[in-house]
Amino acid sequence: MKNTVTFNGVNLAPSKVVCVGRNYVEHIKELDNAIPIEPVIFVKPNSAISSELVLAGNDEIHYEAELAFLIEAGQLKAVGLGLDLTKRQIQHELKEKGLPWERAKAFDQSAVLSEFVAIVEDETELRLELFINGDLKQQGGCSMMLYSPSDLVKEVNSFMTLVDGDVLLTGTPAGVGRVHLGDEFMGKVYAGDQLLVEACWSANNRCLSAKTG
Repeated sequence: MKNTVTFNGVNLAPSKVVCVGRNYVEHIKELDNAIPIEPVIFVKPNSAISSELVLAGNDEIHYEAELAFLIEAGQLKAVGLGLDLTKRQIQHELKEKGLPWERAKAFDQSAVLSEFVAIVEDETELRLELFINGDLKQQGGCSMMLYSPSDLVKEVNSFMTLVDGDVLLTGTPAGVGRVHLGDEFMGKVYAGDQLLVEACWSANNRCLSAKTG
């Protein structure tokens, strides 16, 4: 059975989650990476999609909050919040060896997604906030990205088919860190000052409420 996301009360099964790395300068700096000359793109399979923040095994898991977009007819259709979970130490070891990131990025339940709502404003007005245990940890938006969501769709479409229901994760702002058992996450997506999405997760295998507004 395929994992699903929700848009307007309807469950959709994305074929994939297309992710973008190194799209915020301050996040690039905090991980001591080089600024890319083109978008850094990788893919998570459907099996990575989850509505819960699950910690399994002994690997160190880091959170990366991102604006997530639902694709329809090759275009941006709806927006939500995503957590790109990363096995940071494994990723570091793979990068040092020049190997692909799948073991660190594409594992089961590594793409934690909120509900999606239709985009009603210019995408440049979209922004996110992530709170952990009540403290603001990440904030950023399209105006801070190296590559806009629309530009990313064009780039991906140039070499890979985006089918209806696919999800695009657009990179994370600075402030990433380790997830600890029992951490309470609250993420918000705004269009300017208008709250579009609010989602809450608990890092103890129990999914809290998620709502749109």
